[in-house]
Amino acid sequence: MLTVVTGPPAAGKSRWIRAHAKPTDIVIDLIALAMAGPGADHHAHGDVLMRAVHRARFAALNEAYEHLDKVDLYVIHTQPSAKALAKYKRLEARTVTVDPGREIVMERVKAMRQPEMERVVTRWYNARRGHSRAGMPQASRAW
Repeated sequence: MLTVVTGPPAAGKSRWIRAHAKPTDIVIDLIALAMAGPGADHHAHGDVLMRAVHRARFAALNEAYEHLDKVDLYVIHTQPSAKALAKYKRLEARTVTVDPGREIVMERVKAMRQPEMERVVTRWYNARRGHSRAGMPQASRAW
């Protein structure tokens, strides 16, 4: 089964997956830190690294899609495009939105991420206007 986990930065998507995935499952995130040099910042990466990371991610996703009959796949995708959503739908993905609320997310971003991430959070919430928050109403990381 394919599970796509969405939500703004610092919402707890990785934590949600750690609570639900099994050791035999495949988990695909942006993987930038795994490809960056020693001591690299966890969330600030240059253009060249990000190009390499995106190519590696697409290759990993395409390979993992071939094995959905054998393993569960969890994909972290903060804000999937319409094209990505259509592909996930064709693959019969389950979508989980982790959203503890804008106030909590902004507090986490200010404490743990670069200031530029506040714009990403704002963009995520602006795109969600009119959508229900029924996916994940928790107000903390204690799930």
